[in-house]
Amino acid sequence: MCSKRCSSLSPAVHIQANLEDDLVKEALKTGVDLRQYSKQVESELQRIEQASIKDYIKESQNIALLHNQITACDSILERMEGMLSGFQSDLSSISSEIQTLQQQSVSMNVRLKNRQAVRSHLKTGFPLIFYSPYSSAVSKIREFILQKIYSFRKPMTNYQIPQNTLLKYRFFYQFLLANERTVAKEIRDEYVDTMSKIYYSYFKSYSSRLLKVQYEEVADKDDLMGVEDTAKKNILLNSRNTIFTLGQRGGILSPAELEGPILVPHTAQRGDSRYPYETLFRSQHYALLDNGCREYLFLSDFFMVTGNSALDLFNSIMGKTLSMFLKSMSTYVSDCYDSIAVFLCIHIILRFRAITAKRTIPALDKYWEAVLELLWPRFELILEMNIHSIRNTDPQKLGVLDTRPHYITRRYAEFSSAIVSINQTFPNERTHALLGQLQVEVENFVLKMAAEFPSRRDQLIFLINNYDMLLSVLMERAADDSKEVEGFQQLLLARTQEFIEEILSPPFGGMIAFVKEAEALMEKGQLDRLKNEEARITQLVRGFSSTWKQSVESMSQDVMRSFTNFKNGTSIIQGALTQLIQYYHGFHKVLNQPTFRSLAVRSELINLHHLMVEVKKHKPNF
Repeated sequence: MCSKRCSSLSPAVHIQANLEDDLVKEALKTGVDLRQYSKQVESELQRIEQASIKDYIKESQNIALLHNQITACDSILERMEGMLSGFQSDLSSISSEIQTLQQQSVSMNVRLKNRQAVRSHLKTGFPLIFYSPYSSAVSKIREFILQKIYSFRKPMTNYQIPQNTLLKYRFFYQFLLANERTVAKEIRDEYVDTMSKIYYSYFKSYSSRLLKVQYEEVADKDDLMGVEDTAKKNILLNSRNTIFTLGQRGGILSPAELEGPILVPHTAQRGDSRYPYETLFRSQHYALLDNGCREYLFLSDFFMVTGNSALDLFNSIMGKTLSMFLKSMSTYVSDCYDSIAVFLCIHIILRFRAITAKRTIPALDKYWEAVLELLWPRFELILEMNIHSIRNTDPQKLGVLDTRPHYITRRYAEFSSAIVSINQTFPNERTHALLGQLQVEVENFVLKMAAEFPSRRDQLIFLINNYDMLLSVLMERAADDSKEVEGFQQLLLARTQEFIEEILSPPFGGMIAFVKEAEALMEKGQLDRLKNEEARITQLVRGFSSTWKQSVESMSQDVMRSFTNFKNGTSIIQGALTQLIQYYHGFHKVLNQPTFRSLAVRSELINLHHLMVEVKKHKPNF
């Protein structure tokens, strides 16, 4: 109806427009007066307008109806637009839901296939369980799991294989735990009893076989640092050296050896190999660490336990074995005098404890602490015994006096450097304190031994040789700034300076005494008190000029014979020659004072630069 009314109105509009065009054309063509023609056109337009108004009035009802219809259409279109927007939102949501449903469908399909595969496997492998009534099925499951557990007991069985098999059927135990807790407890108890016996038997046998490849010669209560090194004891010198010397033993703490393959005793026996205790200890406890961690993870997985429940179950299985270990170690430790072996065992445990902590397996934490509580007191006791042995040493019972480094000093140096180097990774203040006490006793011992020499010169040679040897050994392993190194450096410097004065005194003592006396008087302004010492000064000047070369040569040879460390001897000679030049420079300075300028002998003084050049020629090449 709308289109019909629109077509009835449009002809009037078109007629008016066409009429205007035709009239204008006609007027122009005929040459009519435009004013007259304009009035005529205006009259015609008014007539047409009146006709159009009458047409519109006539169609007013239709126009109103058309307006209402248009308004209604707009409203309908607006509602349709809202509905379409809602449909679009719903379609987006539906699309997302469809995608989720597809994913769930795929997941359910996979689960269905897995269930069908398990069902097929159960039908094939366990038809009696699958098709039996409920009570009979429980019985079959119980029998199946128990048979798997009993298979652990077969000789030479690698129990990791049946453990892995059990893990595949964990859902059986889960089913029993949810429905038949009595049967589930029976299975768990049977597993605990079986594995407890297996581990105990394995580790007891392994430990006893390990002891057969230990060194036959071990330290005893007489193998202490301060004990006299008699001819009888020299037979065991090589073995005893391992008590105070780290040597290659420290390699046991390297990652490669610490977590390396465990020893196979029968293979070692065939090769006639022997090992120190710490090597056997490492092998035994690495086997424990490896098996303990694996067992704890199996228990947590198969029996579905965590926290204290998992620890209790683990201790039920490993408790007897761990008690055996502790008892065996207690027996060994009570009769052990090899402090380095004990200290290495302590640090093996400290590193193994760090490994289990890194793996977040707490199963062996209490055992590690128990072992350390056994080892630390014994190590401290052996260290205290060595301290007392040095404190109670009688120098007069240690044989012939010798200015070379003493064997007790060497023992201390090797031992101290060993303990310091091991202790760097896991520092222990109690160990530092005991080493400090040991150092004090060694210093006192060296002084007591030095006092046995009749001359101060020999005393100083003995002290310097021992301090130098101590430093050489300590600095190989300990840090340069360690307390031990710093203490002995100060002692060596002080005694070296004293020795230099001692060896300069015989050939140059007169000149040195004069210089010291004159410098003291110069500080007080009393140098004139030496004005009448011309004869003494003349003798000193001429005596030095004629004998210094021979004296320096003799002194150099004597020093090189006195010290075992050639480098140290060379350093002492250089220090002595430097000190000599400083004294002669002081001699020059005193004689250049106004008090002595009139002395004719001053012209006989050796030029200081010339002396320095000549002295360099006498320095030994090293």
